[in-house]
Amino acid sequence: MTIFLLTLAFFLIVVVGMAVGYIFQQKSLAGSCGGLGSIGIDKECNCDNPCESRQERERKAAELKENSIDIKNI
Repeated sequence: MTIFLLTLAFFLIVVVGMAVGYIFQQKSLAGSCGGLGSIGIDKECNCDNPCESRQERERKAAELKENSIDIKNI
């Protein structure tokens, strides 16, 4: 049982260490295979004019980004 607990503790320390390192890098998650971009599709919806709900989501996201405080510049 002690070997199991030592092994579990070791793996938890490794996972926490990787998580902390990833958080401090401040990178977004990305797939390793390239996703749709690897086959020439720029976005999941390949339409010229996105629907109203997507336009609303993009508008809200742009407002949030515009009104947010960038910690890197403080």
